[in-house]
Amino acid sequence: MNQNAPVSGGPRRRDVVSTHSVFGAPCWVSLTSRDLGATQDFYSAVLGWRWRGAKLGEHFRIALADGVPVAGIAAVAAMWQMAVAWTPYFAVPDADIAVARARERGGTAAVGPLSFPPGRAALLADRDGATFGIWQGELVGNWEAWRRAAPTFVRLHTRDAFDSAIFYGEVLDWASGKPGCCEVEYEGGEVVLRSQGDIVARIDSGAVESAPDPSVRPHWQIHFAVADVAGCARAAEKHGGSVLSEDEDEAILRDADGAQFTVTSRRTR
Repeated sequence: MNQNAPVSGGPRRRDVVSTHSVFGAPCWVSLTSRDLGATQDFYSAVLGWRWRGAKLGEHFRIALADGVPVAGIAAVAAMWQMAVAWTPYFAVPDADIAVARARERGGTAAVGPLSFPPGRAALLADRDGATFGIWQGELVGNWEAWRRAAPTFVRLHTRDAFDSAIFYGEVLDWASGKPGCCEVEYEGGEVVLRSQGDIVARIDSGAVESAPDPSVRPHWQIHFAVADVAGCARAAEKHGGSVLSEDEDEAILRDADGAQFTVTSRRTR
């Protein structure tokens, strides 16, 4: 399980925010890879990340952007027979309740909840098979700095956006009216998730009113904010990755290990 906890390896800070006050929103992203060294080299070249160790052991690293922890890397894909992939984690006040809700609504729990001090985590799949994680406990120190340095948002590509929004809304307390919950709106043919006014997730399923496409493989796509989309695309190609699509403001890339992610211009929300 790609479980680099949000504050693993870092000092404790007085401004740490917990999932009891900020919940339902993406709070961390983690990559399962095969080769830790090659993964670090690739993302250092493409995204300019630096690295530090994690409490979980030698197979794990924390990625830093301008000194701010932004993602976890777990080189356990071969050892644990897991797919190479990026996974978003969502903040929840109670991991057991979230897992139970997911199961009740047709989702599955692959791992957990397990204890990863200072919190608990689980790896789940929604009822269409898209993988996501949940995190209960302390979030990264200096939460607002993480929000600025972390992904601009995550996007779920699925077969039925409204059905998926209902699933995640019930599991993660979206639009519940509780203080700190996320707001859900329908904009431009997509379901849009906002946390504290910022767009943090989108759910799309193709053309409006079209029938669900059985050929779509539902998955969460991670978007990283960058200053130079074209530069990241060229760096990915130079270091063994590939470019799946590219325009002025966004490029979908595949790293040298096969994990897919998106780089998005900082001008774009």
